[in-house]
Order: sequence, then structure tokens, then C-alpha cells
Amino acid sequence: MKYTQATLNKIEQVLEEASYIVRYERGTFQSGYCILEQKKVVVLNKFLQLEGRINTLIDIIPQLKVNPDDLTPEAKKTYNEVLERSREAKENPPGEL
Repeated sequence: MKYTQATLNKIEQVLEEASYIVRYERGTFQSGYCILEQKKVVVLNKFLQLEGRINTLIDIIPQLKVNPDDLTPEAKKTYNEVLERSREAKENPPGEL
């Protein structure tokens, strides 16, 4: 997965099709984001750069209630890529041999 605006747009599309709203706001988020599950809103620190936004969304998506059946084929493909990347990151944390 490349760190481009197109990649960010695809990831945001997955959330949109899952009925989540993505907002970029100022705030003191220790983790760089906040999830309001009842309202299906994901708030990211607006000062995150492109790479940080993509990585943060990749971290968030596995925590959300997303029904893959509600997604278009393109969004489902992106969703599966995000889940795979998240799994790989957990299995191979940075700094471990």
C-alpha cells in the first residue's frame, strides 16, 4: 500500500460505505484519533501528515464494526488489504528480529 492521496481516499471510502464519518479536527488526542462508536464518527488529528493519516486509519479500521457485505467490490478489496496489513503489523512489530 502506497502513501498517496489516492490510498487515503480509498480507505476513507471504506469507512464512508460502512456509514462512518471521518473528520479531521484539532484536539489533544494522545493516540492521534478518537472514535465515537455510537455516532459512527472517527476523528483524527488534523495536523497528521498523509502517512500518519493512512497509518492511523489502518490501525482504527480493525476496531470498527464493518460489515464487508455492505461494501462495494473495490471498497471490500481495500478493506481486506487494510486488515491484512494490520495483521502483518501485529505479527511483525518494528524493532523485532
